[in-house]
Amino acid sequence: MPATLSSTKTRTALRSSARISLELLLVLLMAAVVLWALGWTWSVTWPVIVALLMTTLTWPPTRFLRRRGWRPALAASVVTVLFLIVAAGIAVLIAVPVASQSGELTKGVVDGIQQLRQWAAGPPLNIGEDQLAKGLDTAVARIQDSVGGIVNAAVTGVGTVLNGVVTTVLALFLMFFFLKDGPRFLPWLARQLPGRLAADVPAVAARGWDTLGAFVRSQAFVGLLDAVFIGLGLWIVGVPLVLPLAVLTFVAAFVPIVGALFAGFVAVLIALVSNGLTDALIVLAIIVVVQQLEGNVFQPMVQSRGLGLHAAVVLLAVTLGGSLAGIVGSLLAVPAAALVAVLWGYLREQLAEPEVDERGREPGADEPGREPEAGEQLAEPEVDERGRKPGADEPGREPGAGEPGSGSAPA
Repeated sequence: MPATLSSTKTRTALRSSARISLELLLVLLMAAVVLWALGWTWSVTWPVIVALLMTTLTWPPTRFLRRRGWRPALAASVVTVLFLIVAAGIAVLIAVPVASQSGELTKGVVDGIQQLRQWAAGPPLNIGEDQLAKGLDTAVARIQDSVGGIVNAAVTGVGTVLNGVVTTVLALFLMFFFLKDGPRFLPWLARQLPGRLAADVPAVAARGWDTLGAFVRSQAFVGLLDAVFIGLGLWIVGVPLVLPLAVLTFVAAFVPIVGALFAGFVAVLIALVSNGLTDALIVLAIIVVVQQLEGNVFQPMVQSRGLGLHAAVVLLAVTLGGSLAGIVGSLLAVPAAALVAVLWGYLREQLAEPEVDERGREPGADEPGREPEAGEQLAEPEVDERGRKPGADEPGREPGAGEPGSGSAPA
């Protein structure tokens, strides 16, 4: 005879499911409100994010100067000026040649795709021309349209350029104030919050700052190593556009997994178009070797404190960020996921049950009425030469002259 369902248990399960669903809906609604608020205030939020990312790179030298006795304002000013000089030098030495060769780079990518199309149409793949025409032509058209849109925006988009300049200037000023007054922020924040929030929010903020700094600095250093080694390999092989490809490799390093694949794909295409199949295979081997060294040697050495994110989580975060916010979303996806992981880890610590031993006691807790175990010595109270505890009154002893209760004042 089949068992019948309990009406009481069924109602309890349905009520619990309804309550949990309602709570999840409220959490999702709150998350949607937060994202809407970030989007509505993006003109202010984006400079703050850029300033925080730049501060993570410039805080170590600022901290070094402050520990040597420099005043906070002076240390922040010197580091900010040095940062501007370095950025201007990079713009002059790298950005200008990259911009001048961007058309050739785009043309090389398009020509490489066309050669791949011809190769796929022949043996051994023998993919029909009509099958490749739709997909590849659409991809080439989108690339060309995108490049044309970027060029038109750079030439005629005065408003976009102006917004970029305003964002950069505002981010630099914010970076200066973060470097100057950053250590005061958490104590100030603790004083503004009530109750337990005064301890929880600064703790989460401190952990998030450490995670963000570790991610940005490690990715910048590893990206620099990738750009140097891959650039040297391309120069030795004789591939053109070495400097733009090295810059592309460095920038793409900030988008884990997807960025490395994209930069390597572009480098192989350029080598295929300019030097032929043999050099393209050599470039592919160089990129694979460098990427393996990065994943197995550079990354573990540089980033001693990992983000605590699985590779699948990183890939999904980059994909979701790119679909929601394009390139900016791809750049910010992994740091955002790491900060969410930090928040979740802190919540788990606060909500976890205290550990207990096999007797059901918390570590370090005294057991009521515990008898001393074998070999355990309990300290005896100290006694004097008469066998009395210090300060104890002698039985039957009358107080002497000058002692309390003797009836006479001390001489």
